[in-house]
Amino acid sequence: MSEVTRILHSLDSGNVQAADELLPLVYEELRKLAAAKMAHEPANQTLQPTALVHEAWLRLTGKEEVKWNGRAHFFGAAAEAMRRILVDNARRKRAARHGGDHQRLNVDDIEIAAPEKETELLAINESLEKLAAQDKQKAELVKLRYFVGLTIEESAAILGVSVPTANRWWTFARAWLYQQVQGDSGP
Repeated sequence: MSEVTRILHSLDSGNVQAADELLPLVYEELRKLAAAKMAHEPANQTLQPTALVHEAWLRLTGKEEVKWNGRAHFFGAAAEAMRRILVDNARRKRAARHGGDHQRLNVDDIEIAAPEKETELLAINESLEKLAAQDKQKAELVKLRYFVGLTIEESAAILGVSVPTANRWWTFARAWLYQQVQGDSGP
């Protein structure tokens, strides 16, 4: 049993000090994953990796009724929390008070008319929810890979599947999501 799993079980048993032990063990890993994900976000992104980790931590530990079934469950929940935070942030940016669907343009880049990352993120999230309704495991893999930035090997370990299985799921999920996103944004 890993140290993280032992502390999660202790936390489930009502030991409130266990959260103080858990944070130092998982913080750097969560921070590294958040930094990898944020590296793919647009330059005008106001959310920083540290803030993403802190917000995810608050969401994960703020619910007393959560029972952790080990390390995989915890990191799966962290991936979901980070995904929801990024999606909420993208929705907030698209809100009417923030310009709605109007694209923000940098004066220096006025000739470039690329779609905003927020629009892409929301389309992926919507498609991911459809995938989760059909195949929850493949959707979990996408969350771990896309929203948290884990490798195939790390994702396979968390999901408890072989690397070849994770590769097959990843190939399928990417193609399926691409088809969904292209269908949603097509003419």
